[in-house]
Amino acid sequence: MSCVIHFMTCMIFLHFRLNRSSVDNICVKVFTRERVFEAVSQGDTSQLNGLLNYLRVHDKQLTSPEFTDETNGKTALLKALLNLKDGKNDTIEILLDIAEKTGDLENLINASYKDSCYKGQTALHVAIERRSFDHVKLLVQKGADVQAKANGRFFQHNAGLGFYFGELPLSLAACTNQPDIVSFLMDNPHRGADLTDKDSQGNTVLHTLVVIADNTEENTDMVARMYDEILILHHKLEETTKVKLEAMENDQGLTPLKLAAKLGKIGLFRHILQREFVDEEMRPLSRKLPEWVYGPVHSSLYDMSSIDTNEDNSVLEIVVFGSEIPNRTEMLQIEPLRSLLEDKWDRFASKLFLMNFLVYLIYLITFTTVAFYRKEGQPPFPVENTPVDHLRCMGELISVLGAAWFFYKAVRKWNLVHFLQATLLLICVVLYSCGRREYVGLLVLSLALAWINVLYYSRGSKQMGMYSVMMQRMILGDLLHFLCVYGVLLFGFSADSAPTLADGTPARGRSFAADTFKCKKPSYNDIRFTTLELFKFTIGMGDLEFTDHVQYKEVFYILLILYIVLTYILLLNMLIALMGNTVERISKESENIWNLQVGRCYTRLVFLVIKVLLNFRVEEMNWRQWKSELGVIREEDPGNQMMKPQPNDQTLGRTTEHTHNLYT
Repeated sequence: MSCVIHFMTCMIFLHFRLNRSSVDNICVKVFTRERVFEAVSQGDTSQLNGLLNYLRVHDKQLTSPEFTDETNGKTALLKALLNLKDGKNDTIEILLDIAEKTGDLENLINASYKDSCYKGQTALHVAIERRSFDHVKLLVQKGADVQAKANGRFFQHNAGLGFYFGELPLSLAACTNQPDIVSFLMDNPHRGADLTDKDSQGNTVLHTLVVIADNTEENTDMVARMYDEILILHHKLEETTKVKLEAMENDQGLTPLKLAAKLGKIGLFRHILQREFVDEEMRPLSRKLPEWVYGPVHSSLYDMSSIDTNEDNSVLEIVVFGSEIPNRTEMLQIEPLRSLLEDKWDRFASKLFLMNFLVYLIYLITFTTVAFYRKEGQPPFPVENTPVDHLRCMGELISVLGAAWFFYKAVRKWNLVHFLQATLLLICVVLYSCGRREYVGLLVLSLALAWINVLYYSRGSKQMGMYSVMMQRMILGDLLHFLCVYGVLLFGFSADSAPTLADGTPARGRSFAADTFKCKKPSYNDIRFTTLELFKFTIGMGDLEFTDHVQYKEVFYILLILYIVLTYILLLNMLIALMGNTVERISKESENIWNLQVGRCYTRLVFLVIKVLLNFRVEEMNWRQWKSELGVIREEDPGNQMMKPQPNDQTLGRTTEHTHNLYT
């Protein structure tokens, strides 16, 4: 009997403890943001037991303000994806299941950061950045927005610390070299990514790949592979559409090829220009089509769209006039740019350039004659009824009209020498009309600049052109830096030396037995006089006579010796050495610089003749790579084909052209 009583007592006590434990659990299971964030960051699913019931009882959701970070809008899902361990976090599936049961799945998946730094970044962006293909598929399957844009400061181009990837999930996967995710986002049964979508700067995924290229071999190979893969997949998926992905422009009006040229991404630029697909299905994407091969020699047709100057803001124009592009001379050596420049220069640009030079020479002779035979006296001068005066008036009119034309050209395409020459002459005309004799000074300066501008036409000759380039580089580089440093030393030592000189009283100069020879001694403590005397020491023409008027000779001699050592010995020899290095460097790059000069001349003459190149044939020789098999051999007998005229093309040398409106 006692055993039964004891057993009943134990059962009652155990039942009481179990009920109390259940009550305690009900009281303890209160979920806060900190508790949920800690659970998902640790990947501990047990800590999320009861979360669904808690949300239902309190009518809450995982996107409610109580469960998101008020500072940046971070949700528990974003927190879980940021804390993957070996690419996994078991709490993610639980969070998605809870959100689906509470009717909050779409809001949770597409919830994004709200702060200015990471604004717009969603769970899909984080999953891609964490390189978790499984979670990317899960999120897209659950309804993630594949066109969500992360446009915070951290993701902006040229924002300093951060990473620009084009804002879109597809661009992020492409820029981080994840081809499997790229393929999935473009081709999946749920929602495919739109490749024509652009970020806040108007860049598509191809533009973004160009931006992140850095010209290193590893990076260039990765970007080129991804670039081609996107083109191929887009071509397969969008065969019925006529959207050309490479023809799309960003907000600057640049296609991916033009953007690569503008940013100096020479590795990717070369790859795009010389892109060649062997597969018959992908051949429309090729920009290089092989025609024939014989040993190491092979001939190819290049697609010239966006390259030649018949289009606004063409690749050739960007490279030639892009002074901010550090490697533009090397870019002009890439085929077909190199052969294009050579061919057009040889066939018509050199003739037009010579004609332009002769016209300018006639103008310059007319201008010089008018300036030399100008009338003396008070302007303006009336036109006399004589043949000589009529010729002079006609020459003046030609000079003024030429100045107006040069001013227009200089403003349209900036040219400092032309601008100064034209501006001085136009101001000279105004002063002449107002009856001011000061017009002569401006006339002389304008004439001097007009003759200096003859050096521009020296680029028509390779040897003279290189000499002109060396002069420009030395004047704008070595000499300009030298003058800045020398000016500081000259005025500094002049200001220091002037107080040590005594100002002599006016007196007679040397006598030559005649009282009429009198001169006033200069003011020795004048800084202008001191500057002039120190400048003479720099060029080796200094005279120590003025040192007789020094008050503190020891101090003055110390300053003078320091000045001579720093300028005459140090600075001048440094200038000579730097000029020698400049000549040596330019000599090594002579071929590249010559192509650049030719390109400048050619693009400035395109308004005279427009030759539209649809295809451009280039013959290349490569002893390292022997092409015995081609995808399609267009010509089996290249020797005979080169002698035969093409039915619809004009074939000269190595080019195939379609010519329209040769003269406009």
